[in-house]
Amino acid sequence: MKPSKKSSIRVFIADDHEIVRQGLKTIISEAGDLKVVGEAENGAEALKMIRELEVDVVLLDYDMPVKNGLDTLIELKALRPKLPVVILSIFPEDHYGMRFLKAGASGYIGKSSASAQLVDAVRRVAGGGKFISPELADKLVSELGGDAGKHPHETLTDREFQVFNLIATGKKLKAIAEELNLSINTISTYRARLLDKMQMETNADIILYAVKNGLIK
Repeated sequence: MKPSKKSSIRVFIADDHEIVRQGLKTIISEAGDLKVVGEAENGAEALKMIRELEVDVVLLDYDMPVKNGLDTLIELKALRPKLPVVILSIFPEDHYGMRFLKAGASGYIGKSSASAQLVDAVRRVAGGGKFISPELADKLVSELGGDAGKHPHETLTDREFQVFNLIATGKKLKAIAEELNLSINTISTYRARLLDKMQMETNADIILYAVKNGLIK
């Protein structure tokens, strides 16, 4: 849904840190053509609220409780396929940007550069465009040639990558199964697949890899 030229671009913010939401609202309030119409502190709350609101652009944090950014994005695109979503993350673009763009995001911004890029990103995606950094654009071009040069974690499916991240944060398989609403046998299967793809043997290998590559806080 594109905003009319005479109306403000209606922005929804989903981030579990109130101080971040306040900072984003301050940036947006300084732009005369943007306004915040709602905010949520987790993905489940965001999905519920967006069903009831008129929204032009969603700013979505990657790392949230209850429902993380990737699952929220996938459900948002199913709910409103044309609604632009910009991902906000503390993690490097080269690790997460491609995955979110493939899942339907219209842009990806590192939180460290949000103050400088946010307004431009919102305007661009509201008009039907994409917002990516030159570095991520180069990565998109390089991936047209196939899987050469990919990091091992980039070969994982979205669900495998999700299980990988949860294991990397120290969660047990039972807890992961409960969080994702899947059986523990299914989670064990995902774990076995990702270990095989990444040529690893233990959860400790996963944690070490994630720390070395900046994939967890």
